[in-house]
Amino acid sequence: MLKPMFDKTNLPSRHVTEGPARAPHRSYYYAMGLSKEEIHQPLVGVATCWNEAAPCNIALNRQAQAVKLGVKAAKGTPREFTTITVTDGLAMGHEGMRASLASREAIADTIELTMRGHCYDAIVGLAGCDKSLPGMMMAMVRLNVPSVFIYGGSILPGKAPQVDEIPEDFRSRDLTVQDMFEAVGKYQNNQLSDTALELLERVACPSAGACGGQFTANTMACVSEAIGLALMNSSGAPAPYESRDQYAEASGQAVMELIKRNIRARDVVTLDSLENAARVVACTGGSTNAGLHLPAMAHEAGIDFFLDDVCEIFRDTPYFVDLKPGGQYVAKDLYEAGGVPVVMKELRKAGLLHEDCMTASGRLIGEELDMIDREADGKVIYPVDTPISKTGGVVGLKGNLAPEGAIVKIAGMADEDMVFTGPARVFECEQDAFDAVQNRAYAKGDVIVIRNEGPAGGPGMREMLATTAALSGQGMDKRVALITDGRFSGATRGFCVGHVGPEAYHGGPISLLRDGDRITLNVIEGSITVDLTAEEMASRKVNWTGPRDTLYASGALWKYAQLVGATYKGAVTHPGGAAEKHDYMAL
Repeated sequence: MLKPMFDKTNLPSRHVTEGPARAPHRSYYYAMGLSKEEIHQPLVGVATCWNEAAPCNIALNRQAQAVKLGVKAAKGTPREFTTITVTDGLAMGHEGMRASLASREAIADTIELTMRGHCYDAIVGLAGCDKSLPGMMMAMVRLNVPSVFIYGGSILPGKAPQVDEIPEDFRSRDLTVQDMFEAVGKYQNNQLSDTALELLERVACPSAGACGGQFTANTMACVSEAIGLALMNSSGAPAPYESRDQYAEASGQAVMELIKRNIRARDVVTLDSLENAARVVACTGGSTNAGLHLPAMAHEAGIDFFLDDVCEIFRDTPYFVDLKPGGQYVAKDLYEAGGVPVVMKELRKAGLLHEDCMTASGRLIGEELDMIDREADGKVIYPVDTPISKTGGVVGLKGNLAPEGAIVKIAGMADEDMVFTGPARVFECEQDAFDAVQNRAYAKGDVIVIRNEGPAGGPGMREMLATTAALSGQGMDKRVALITDGRFSGATRGFCVGHVGPEAYHGGPISLLRDGDRITLNVIEGSITVDLTAEEMASRKVNWTGPRDTLYASGALWKYAQLVGATYKGAVTHPGGAAEKHDYMAL
């Protein structure tokens, strides 16, 4: 009888490697060059979102090889596999954006299916773009296996050539892709020449890596450390840095220690760690998309942590890390200032951190922070007792226009801009609004309303960066406001309110608005209201003709629209951890 070389009594891979009945399965592993010893070691899935779609994903393949070296050094057997990713920067501003949020669910689903089908014991997941980060972490929590997440790293900042054709404001700052979207607005406003636009597009994104500001990718990378799924400081180094390979190798070794100690993803992702993650989003002026992704990650663990809960934390967390788009600096600067560990040390000083949360290293957050000797530099990371503002960079709003809530990024907004009242200018989709902005078919003081772009109604909950960046390029980002049941990019600036719920598709109040209705957005009070009586709203609801029809009557987006839930719960597509009847690792 074959004697096991590693006790796999409690590991899923026993189903494919142990005992005489698994001889056919083992023959497949021998066919791939594995030794007897490697076959009987724990099998670790090394999942990447590598593709050639965009710079954010292009370095993941190299980093995966470093992860595998770490797994092997710790006596595990790595099995690399890939999943999809949709890159928002390329999907932005056209129909492709409908695929973005839906891809988060596809990423989580395909990782789950790959892990289940091959009975892998643990996972190290590498991701580089907006939805691939939460999608990867959602899969880890869903499967509840020993898990380590590693970010592919940010892009290096771009530098404009010092030539007269390019305006001084572009030449004097670090560039990100946000600047290119805003450059389009300036070009349409005759403030930028053909030559200048072409010169800028060649230099704005100079390396591999995800968009450099505190947009969604870097926000969720910070979340990965704050929540404990990533090794401390592993998210900071830019993608081209060789030190990323060292973090990757260390992550491979760390997951083997987690297997040994049976520390799993839900031991790490708890209500306390979710609150820690929300704090880090708030104090860094992170993306409003965290208001979708944190509830979705909680859902996988069976934890109720909704948009209201996220926004409550945002409201009483100071904003003290000066990052683009609201601030001055990029991810590389944060890394050089000490990164997320230094940010979390400041939160701890203010009593705003749960220190007894487990991390991917097998140590508690508090123990990790005790090992960090760097302090806030006062430039990128302000001391918590002298913050940029006393309220987090992202704020929740609620009112008769959004009974289920909405969210707005206020990092970089002046105090006098925190209240906006104006007449509604209603558009039935993003493209109509973008066309109107291009043609200047709006007025100063308008509240631009874009509806039918929610998770079900879009379908897919598009981001609106093309529209908001065009407004910024025209110098109108502070002269109009914008609300939508869709989303905004982490790169969005101005008074832009997203995630308005219920969405228009489900007959939410946003579906009842008409041109000229007076809307008030009040960040100070946290309110979003329309000057209509309850009776008038009810009358309009009676006459509502139902959801706007879409072109998507089959395929993945149709399926997504049928399954997707409310925005405030994370726009998820299955019942979640609370409904589970089994433990994957115990099957």
